[in-house]
Amino acid sequence: MSERRPASGVVEALRLLSVVFFAGVGFEVARIVAPSGDEILGTFNGVAVGVIVGAGLGYVLGGVLGRTTVTTVDRVEVGLRETSAESLVAGAIGTVCGVLLAAGVGWPLFLIPEPYIAFSLFGFVLVLFGFLGQRIGQAKRDGVLAIFGARAGVAPRESAASALPKLVDSSVAIDGRVLDVVRAGFLHGSMLVCRPVLDELQGLADAGDDLRRARGRRGLELLETLRREPGVELEVVDDEAPGVPEVDAKLVRIALDRNAALLTLDTNLAKAAALAGVRVLNLHALGLALRPPVQAGDEVTVLLIKPGKEAGQAVGYLDDGTMVVAERSRAKVGSEAQVLVTSVLTTANGRMVFARPAGEPAEVAARPGPRRRAE
Repeated sequence: MSERRPASGVVEALRLLSVVFFAGVGFEVARIVAPSGDEILGTFNGVAVGVIVGAGLGYVLGGVLGRTTVTTVDRVEVGLRETSAESLVAGAIGTVCGVLLAAGVGWPLFLIPEPYIAFSLFGFVLVLFGFLGQRIGQAKRDGVLAIFGARAGVAPRESAASALPKLVDSSVAIDGRVLDVVRAGFLHGSMLVCRPVLDELQGLADAGDDLRRARGRRGLELLETLRREPGVELEVVDDEAPGVPEVDAKLVRIALDRNAALLTLDTNLAKAAALAGVRVLNLHALGLALRPPVQAGDEVTVLLIKPGKEAGQAVGYLDDGTMVVAERSRAKVGSEAQVLVTSVLTTANGRMVFARPAGEPAEVAARPGPRRRAE
């Protein structure tokens, strides 16, 4: 009940304002249509009838307007819960600018003799320009915060590194796995290849050593394949740091000048570029983040919940849902067991971990056992 009272108050306030407005409109219409004071409805003359009809119309429309407004505000409140603070601040700045612009443009409306009509039209202009300013402020959030936010202590939200143009390092081209990342949809947009990187790959492709020559050719072929990939715009840029001797230093300089993210597999280059203020996309770090939660040789504790399909097997699950098949552990079903991971199998449906009891003698583990099967 306490939450409905303020809404009811808003509805009644809007209804009262509507009654006053439409009563005034009815008064003006009646004064024009029936200027004489003759009685036309009982003891009421034309002006009184116009006021009564206008007030009744305002009462009905005001209730509809008030309820619609409250419903709209409730929906806006739900939407604001999912809106960032930066967007709200930028929208508020845009609203204030729109209202100030409306005040400068709409002041001639006060020259209208009837004050209620002037105020109504002026309020309409204020709402229209304020709403337009709010939408523009949110659409141009970063620019608005950059202009007005510095003095208010609010900085525009920094763009994600994946949204920036990506400057490709030679290590990425030689490795080749970036093509799978692109085709998986995790990398897209503009990719930049600077001339020194192409020269480095060309030098490798022309080398006398077979291994180096294969690496260089693989890198050049990958860049050519990336050029044809949908969603990727590969652009070759000139050496924009001719005074810098080393290729890695050139990449850092170009990334800073172009506000681009450095795409690399070289961990040392990634660290140096990050210290210099460059946004870095390290594919090696991505690979580490996606590696299996356990590897062969790890000891893990798992709750064995049911028997496996082969004799002696028990099945449990890790915290991330990975299925663990433990050999010679069926007697421990229903309890936690310490197992040693022997292998990790990656399938189309996920990972499967095979293990044996931890601390089991090596000669026991080496005995031939039943063929492993999935659940």
